[in-house]
Amino acid sequence: MVRPGLTCAAVTTGSAAALAGTLHTAVNLRRLRVPPVDPAPVTERVSVLLPLRDEARRVAPCLRSLLAQVRVPDLQILVLDDGSADGTADVVRSVVAGDPRVTLLDGGQDTPPDGWLGKPWACHRLAQRATGDVLVLVDADVVLAPTAVAATVTLLRSAGLDLVSPYPRQLTGSVAERLVQPLLQWSWLTTLPMGAAERSPRESLAAANGQLIAVDAGAYRAAGGHAAVRGEVLDDVALMRAVKRSGGRGTVADGTAIATCRMYEGWADLEAGYAKSLWSAFGSPAGAAAVMAGLGVAYVLPAAAALRGSPVGLAGYAAGVAGRALVARRVGGRVWPDALAHPVSVTLFGYLAAQSWRRKRRGELQWKGRPV
Repeated sequence: MVRPGLTCAAVTTGSAAALAGTLHTAVNLRRLRVPPVDPAPVTERVSVLLPLRDEARRVAPCLRSLLAQVRVPDLQILVLDDGSADGTADVVRSVVAGDPRVTLLDGGQDTPPDGWLGKPWACHRLAQRATGDVLVLVDADVVLAPTAVAATVTLLRSAGLDLVSPYPRQLTGSVAERLVQPLLQWSWLTTLPMGAAERSPRESLAAANGQLIAVDAGAYRAAGGHAAVRGEVLDDVALMRAVKRSGGRGTVADGTAIATCRMYEGWADLEAGYAKSLWSAFGSPAGAAAVMAGLGVAYVLPAAAALRGSPVGLAGYAAGVAGRALVARRVGGRVWPDALAHPVSVTLFGYLAAQSWRRKRRGELQWKGRPV
């Protein structure tokens, strides 16, 4: 049995951590870079890279938004159909209708070479064909505002960065999505010191979202490109680390106004997606357990104590809800009543992490028909 004194100490510690996290979130939100609302025309050649595998159902809005880009007069759009079996290439041809800016590449039905995962291999092949001074990587479930590419490239250059990842506004539909998806932005805005992360070469201070990334072509090659991250499930974060390792600078930014993404649709889709990748986020099962334990002490334990009448627990719960609400308000998420369920969100995230490791150890993980 846990002694009451130890429980009270843990609640106090957790509540203090939740408060500190929310204060840090507020500081980060002030430091967070934002792409310009009204960017000037880009004078460089820009190559947009769009890897596709079985995306016939949702790629059309993404493609239409790419074709509608303005203020990028020298725009190259490279699309790779990576062995799709659902008619993805036909959808691409129908949407682009012979637009000369677009080149559709046939990736064939071959599996990636040994040591390569599917998405890094697809991005590698696209980058080999790119001729732009800046490479912009986009996922098929992302819809860009008309000035998104210009704004992203402008931010990259004006801030003196080698890589920038404007985080799209995350759209949610089901209850599961509303519980889990807001944690994506909340997590790095709460834990990552934004100022230090941009300046520091430390790979541990790296965050990125492969839904939208812009990287200087020279820095990309100096970092080894996707060959340097060929076996990484979280290739976006790994690419940021590779750029840092080669002496470059990069950061995540607020892409709320320039891009949207509905990453998953419903519980089954969400669970499969997190199972595929979440195991790789913490380094080891012990690392995952330590992170989940820390989150539990900070954001679940105070809420449980509050239900038993603890004023300290109530303060900790309120601090966690406030942090979640601050992020949601900034990034266009639903604030109320979703922020009130923050302890449930953290608990569900812990379940997904455990499921990811369980399936990894059993060799059950696949994505788009390929083993992970």
